[in-house]
Amino acid sequence: MVEKVEFTNMCMICDKNKVVVIDRKKKDWPGITFPGGHVELGESFTDAVIREIQEETGLTIYSPQLCGIKDWYEDECRYVVLFYKATQFEGNLLSSSEGEVRWEDIENLLGLNLSLDMNDMLRVFTEDDLSEFFYYQKDNKWVYDLK
Repeated sequence: MVEKVEFTNMCMICDKNKVVVIDRKKKDWPGITFPGGHVELGESFTDAVIREIQEETGLTIYSPQLCGIKDWYEDECRYVVLFYKATQFEGNLLSSSEGEVRWEDIENLLGLNLSLDMNDMLRVFTEDDLSEFFYYQKDNKWVYDLK
C-alpha cells in the first residue's frame, strides 16, 4: 500500500554556540522553535529548506545537512519533517509574519517557552546516536519514541 505524504522542514542554524530561533505565532504550534516550512510541489528538499529559511529569517544558508526526521501518520497521511543543520550563511536576521527571529545561546534553549516537544526534538538535532522522532498512537493517546 502506498502512503500519501506531506513534507516539511526545520533548520538549526548554528554560529558557534548560538542558534537562530523563531517565536512562532501560529495557534497550531506556538512557542520557540527552529525556522522551516513546507516543501512545495516539485521542489527539492534542499531548495525548500534554503527558501524557507530565507523567507522566515532573512538569512541565506548554504550546504544544509540533513540530520534527522520527525514523522507521524494521521488522517491517512504520513507527515515528515526533515531536520537540517546549517553553519554557512549570510545576511541579517529579519523577522516575518511567522514570528520573531533571534540568535539564542544553545545552552539557554531548555529554559525558554519551547514549542510542543521541541525539547526532545532538539536531542535529534544534537545527539549523533538519534535520527528519528516518531509519533504514534497508543491507547488513543499520542506518544513518541526517539530512535
